[in-house]
Amino acid sequence: MVVHVNTSVSQDWNDSPFNPDNDAAYQQWRSHKLAGLPESVQDLIVDVDDAGKLTAEEISAMLERLQRYNSVVYRQRSAAADHKAIAHAVSNVFHMQRLDNHLCAEDDAVSTLQVMPEGTRHEGYIPYTNRAINWHTDGYYNTADRQIRSMLLHCASAAASGGDNQILDHELVYIQLRDLNPDYIRVLMEPDVMTIPANIEQGVEIRPAITGPVFSIDPANGALHMRFTARTRSIEWKDSKLVQEAVQTLHDLLSDDNPYVMNLHLNAGEGLLSNNVLHNRTAFCNDAEAGQERLIYRARYYDRVTKVAGI
Repeated sequence: MVVHVNTSVSQDWNDSPFNPDNDAAYQQWRSHKLAGLPESVQDLIVDVDDAGKLTAEEISAMLERLQRYNSVVYRQRSAAADHKAIAHAVSNVFHMQRLDNHLCAEDDAVSTLQVMPEGTRHEGYIPYTNRAINWHTDGYYNTADRQIRSMLLHCASAAASGGDNQILDHELVYIQLRDLNPDYIRVLMEPDVMTIPANIEQGVEIRPAITGPVFSIDPANGALHMRFTARTRSIEWKDSKLVQEAVQTLHDLLSDDNPYVMNLHLNAGEGLLSNNVLHNRTAFCNDAEAGQERLIYRARYYDRVTKVAGI
């Protein structure tokens, strides 16, 4: 059984800058996007007094970063008492309500990302190890009604070494691909271009195969959405020369040489809020005796980050 991701778009598709046939709207949007780019990851950081009780000024500053790079990093000045509560509080401020309660999530649908022992339900899933994670957007294997539009990573404790992230605004990858060849966008928007094989454990199908586009438009607000994983064992691409060329070009863009890639290391009390941009993670080493064991709370939402009333 293969489930297809719904690729329906709003009635404003003809006017969308993400429509490969609308060059005028694209050029206008592209100019605005590139004019406001942050120069470094430091430009994405907002220092806050208490991430669990953000002020109007702090919220406004965070929204400004999100509009520029679809990401913001908050850095708490004081020590946090309850890191998980902060993760929930930040999400609520930005109207991220519909949590993705996936296989390894806890009762409150927030995942505790740390090295888990063998024999747990997390066994076999790389986020719960100290291994590196390749480029991806979260929930690329989800069905149409469970597309991940935004996510939050909140650090309660950093590793002794490693565990760094790289992030890349998917809108910038769209620009790079479209500028090289608009046909790359056309094929990556095809509804059957990318298939994630079924998740089968001990002969039982946990999740069916999922087929859908890489790029699509959120019908609720016209925003660009991306589904992608750089893993080769968990993805099947449509058999087409142009698709192969587009995918290879996309892989080539996911490199340290890409000027739009941001390098990020989260310390305790810091968090990344994003509209599910491309990201990865380096391998890491813990030091239990020194109390340096990586612990990240991850929350994934079906809602894109929205403006806050009165801000």
